[in-house]
Amino acid sequence: MRVLPVGDDALLVEVSSGEEARALHTELLRRRAEGTLSVREIVPAARTVLLDGLTDPARLATELTTSEVPPAPPRARETVELPVRYDGPDLADVAAHWGVSREEVARIHAGTEFSVAFCGFAPGFGYLTGLPQRYDVPRRATPRTSVPAGAVALAGPYTGVYPRSSPGGWQLIGSTDTVLWDHTRVPAALLSPGTRVRFVPVGSS
Repeated sequence: MRVLPVGDDALLVEVSSGEEARALHTELLRRRAEGTLSVREIVPAARTVLLDGLTDPARLATELTTSEVPPAPPRARETVELPVRYDGPDLADVAAHWGVSREEVARIHAGTEFSVAFCGFAPGFGYLTGLPQRYDVPRRATPRTSVPAGAVALAGPYTGVYPRSSPGGWQLIGSTDTVLWDHTRVPAALLSPGTRVRFVPVGSS
């Protein structure tokens, strides 16, 4: 574990894996809930956790580097199902990269149970893990200037769904009509760290 100061009242904690980041995030949330940690924001990422709004960051930095973080408990069993049409413009490229047919890409992707490792990039965007490493794909050499809302995409080890239209360099394999971010909904984001996700094929791939 490596703890770095960020400004006057924040810390960035670096760990060696996504699972360690999840365990640390869970433990920090627990401490805040029980009142033993005073912090405004706790933000997990791939292998880091950012703590912002600390009253005594130096003391916490020392404590974190000398204490043991318990493993995260098993994830909740509730699963969000996202209907998806496997009709993305990069589906053929992904199939070629995997060495399978377009239909097999859809079967493999829909047959995987994903979980949200962390959120970022845009409100409502979750970085989903679950595909084996052999299915990692590179980002596009030239990003698109506009990716439509609902695009289901792959990049590296992650799957994501664009919550709104934006530029992007991920490989687009499908689309969904599910609203990922709605400011009138509580919570506004459909996906949050730890959420289990399955993609359910609809229509023809």
